[in-house]
This record gives sequence, structure tokens and C-alpha cells, in this order.
Amino acid sequence: MATAAACAMIILTGPIWWVVILVGIFWFAAAAFFRDPLFRKPATNDSTDLVSPADGVVSAVLTVDHHPATNGPATIVRIFLSVLDVHINRMPCAATVVSMTHTPGRYLDARSAESAQVNESNLIVVKTRDGDLLGVRQISGAIARRIVCPISIGDSFDRGQRFGMIKFGSTTELIVPTRSTMTVRIAKGDRVVGGVTILVALPPQSTNP
Repeated sequence: MATAAACAMIILTGPIWWVVILVGIFWFAAAAFFRDPLFRKPATNDSTDLVSPADGVVSAVLTVDHHPATNGPATIVRIFLSVLDVHINRMPCAATVVSMTHTPGRYLDARSAESAQVNESNLIVVKTRDGDLLGVRQISGAIARRIVCPISIGDSFDRGQRFGMIKFGSTTELIVPTRSTMTVRIAKGDRVVGGVTILVALPPQSTNP
């Protein structure tokens, strides 16, 4: 005990005390960034309610006439993740992976609208149990330069299950087929929680008129 106390005093009063403090700060920052909250549960029990694939703030909700993920009209919910957010990505629903497309690109600030169009990205297309095609797109940022997605075509996931992450500030998109019966439950500026917050209610195709 006395020896340990003496060593601690030498470190804290010697010329390298600031190194120890810096190492401690970096360690706590890394631990906070890579944190993986346990026991998250979707806000509803309805399997047609799609949960957020990431923690962060909704930066855009838009529609496009055609998207490769849905092979038709699509609604995109874009989520910005700051360096302070949890960066684990989660599946929006129970689904099976049907394709993955990695696209090299730039590393613009993830807060800019242009970054979603030109930055490096990874598009994961999944098929739901109702036969719908959905997309989750991981997009790099100025600081985030490593997309982690250790999954394969044919892998099946439950709603809210982890499938990857993007290291440091970045963007994640949920891409769903646009329908008259769907309900978008969030808006630009809303804060969402991955695996918990409901982004879109997407009824099965059989309910369409």
C-alpha cells in the first residue's frame, strides 16, 4: 500500500503527471464513444413500426421518385450522429439482408446536406417478413472514416438488433417505400434513440388499396 502511494505521488508530482491525466481523458472519451447501451426495447410492440437505426438528431425527412433500396419511390429519414452520440447501428425491423453496396467517396462534414450525396457510404438492403424492401445507409463524415458492418447477405436480424457502427461523427439513413398508408412519426430536428424511437409506421403491402 505504501509503495503504491509513493508511486502515485511521484507520478502526480513529477514532470509526467500531465501525461497520465491526458491518457485518462482519452481513455474515458474512447469508452464513452464506444458505449453500447444494453436492454433497449422498441417503444411499441407493433412489428410494422420501424425503429430508429441510430441515435442522433433527424436532419432531414424527404421523398425521392426512385431509390435503389426500394426499387421505387422512397421516403428517407436522415439522422445526424455527433461525436457524443452512441454510434451503434440497429435494424429498424425483423429482416434478412439481401444486398450490401459500399460506395467510396469524400469525407465532408456530416452536418452538410451535400455529405449525404458524395461521402463514402454503405447501403444495406433488407427484406422484411412482409416482403418489403428497406434500406439502411451508413454515411461517413469528416471525422468518421471507418464504416463497420460485419454482416453478410442472408443474415437475419430482429427489430432493434445491432448490425454495425460508424466511428465518430456521421450520418445514418432509413429508406422505406413511400405509401399512402404509411405514417412518418418524427420530424426534422427531433432527437431519436436507436432501437427505441419509432420513425415510420409501415403497414404490410396487403393493406394497400
